[in-house]
Amino acid sequence: MTTPHECGYHRRRGETGVSERDRVRRSDASVAAEDGVLVGDGIASPEEVEARAHEVLVDDSREDVRGSPFVSAYPPFERWSPEHTPAFERVLASPPGNEPLGLYAHVPFCEQRCAYCVYLSRAGARPAAVAAYVDGLLSEAQRLARAPFLAGRRLEFVYVGGGTPSVLAPEEIERLLAGLRRALPWAAGAEVSFECAPRSATPDRLRVLREEGVTRLSIGVQQLDDEVLGHSGRIHTVTDCLRALEAAQCAGFDIVNADLIAGLAGQTEGSFLAGLEELLEREPASVTVYPLEIPANTPLFRALERGAPPAPLPAPADRRRFVGLARDALRQAGYTPISAYTAVRDPIAGGFRYQHAQYQGADLIGLGASAFAYLGGVHHQNLVHPDRYLARIAAGALPLGRAYRLSPAERALRELVLQLKLGRCDLDALARRHGVDPRGLAGGALSRGERAGWWSEAEGVVEVSEAGLARIDRLLPALFVAEHRTPGGEAG
Repeated sequence: MTTPHECGYHRRRGETGVSERDRVRRSDASVAAEDGVLVGDGIASPEEVEARAHEVLVDDSREDVRGSPFVSAYPPFERWSPEHTPAFERVLASPPGNEPLGLYAHVPFCEQRCAYCVYLSRAGARPAAVAAYVDGLLSEAQRLARAPFLAGRRLEFVYVGGGTPSVLAPEEIERLLAGLRRALPWAAGAEVSFECAPRSATPDRLRVLREEGVTRLSIGVQQLDDEVLGHSGRIHTVTDCLRALEAAQCAGFDIVNADLIAGLAGQTEGSFLAGLEELLEREPASVTVYPLEIPANTPLFRALERGAPPAPLPAPADRRRFVGLARDALRQAGYTPISAYTAVRDPIAGGFRYQHAQYQGADLIGLGASAFAYLGGVHHQNLVHPDRYLARIAAGALPLGRAYRLSPAERALRELVLQLKLGRCDLDALARRHGVDPRGLAGGALSRGERAGWWSEAEGVVEVSEAGLARIDRLLPALFVAEHRTPGGEAG
C-alpha cells in the first residue's frame, strides 16, 4: 500500500488548525541547540537555526491539504509516455541482464475501496471475472518469460499486491502463485511477499500461501481504532486485525509486516499512539508507518472537494510528526528503522528485499493491469484499465501502456533519490556504477540540504538525519533536474 496525505476538516488552503506556538514546539525542524548546531562544514548560530525553523513553519503552513508528495519513481510519472514503449520492447529483446531480478504482480480486487486508496481496485468482482484476470496475468508471465532479457534469470524477490490479493479464493491463490513460479522460476531463498487484508487472512488462505512459498505477509492494519477505520471506509475491525495477526503467526509465518497510516480521518495523536502500543504487544516482525496522502483519484479527495470529509484530518506536518513518534516508539520496543517508514525486529532476516533491491537498481517485472516495471534502465507501466489489459493479452500482445528510458545520469539520480529514503546513499559507489557523479547533477541541492540539517556527507556517503527522514518526500524533488522538477521541492 501507499498512503495519502494532508488536510484539515474543511480548511481552506494554507489553514492548518494548529497554533504557531504548537507548530514551533512540534516542528520536525526542531534541530536547534542552545549554543548552535553543527550544519554542513561549520556551526550554525542560534539565529540561523531559528531562521531555518521559521522557513519550515512557513512551508508547512502553505502545504496543500490535498495531493501526494510521496516519491516512488524518478523521473516522475508524468514524464512517461506511450511513445517510449518501443524502448521497453527493445530491452526485452536484448541479451540477459545481470542485475537482481524481481516481480510485482497486481491483483485489482477488494471487498470495498477505502477512502484514501489510490491504486487500481474493483470491489465485488464475480468469480468468473477473477478467474479470467488470473488467466490473463499468467499468460502475460508466460509471454515475458520467453523474452531474451529474462532468459535463465530467477526471481530473487516477488511481491503480490493490489487491491487486496487475499480476497482471491484459496484455489485461485494457489493457481496464481504456482503459475507464476512455473513461468518465472524463483531463486532459492527468494523473498515472496503477499498483501493481506485482516478479514481475508483466513486459515485456509494462509495455509495455501505457506504451501506456495510465501515468506512475508503484509497485513493492512492501518489503525487499531474502529471509529477511525470506519471513517476511512475500512470494513475490518480491531478484532479482525488482532485475529489476522494471530492467525498468521499460527500458520507459521516468521515475517509478518503490519501497515499503519498516520493522519487518517478522525485520528488523533492519542488514538494513533494507543493503536501502535496495542500492535507492538503482538510483536510483528516489522511495522510500516506511512503519512496519509490524498491524491486526486481518491474518494477522500472528492469528499474534500465537496466540503464533506468524514471527520477532521490532521494537518500534513502533524502526520509527519506522528510518523516520527512511531519511529521513537519502535526503537524503544527494540525495532531498527531501515527506511523513513519501516522498522524491523531483525534487520538481517526481516529486511524488505523488494524495496531495498529496487532502490539499488534491481530489475523489476510488472504483471497485471496498471503494474509498474523497471527493466534495463527503462520504466514501464501496463495498460491501466483491466478490460483493455485483458483484451491486449488475449490478442497475444504485451499490454504496453507508457514508458521512459533513463540515461546513465538519470539512473544515477534515480538511485540517489530512492536511496535517501532508506537513510543512506554512497555517492562514490553511484559514480562508479553509472560513470556519472551524482554530485555533478544534484550537488547544489545536496549542499543546501546539508546546511539545513536534513543530511550530512562524509567520505562520499550521505546520511539522512531524523529531521530529514521526517520530511524526506518533501525534500527529494529539489534534487531532480530542472525539467523534472515540480513546485514544492524544498531541500534548502
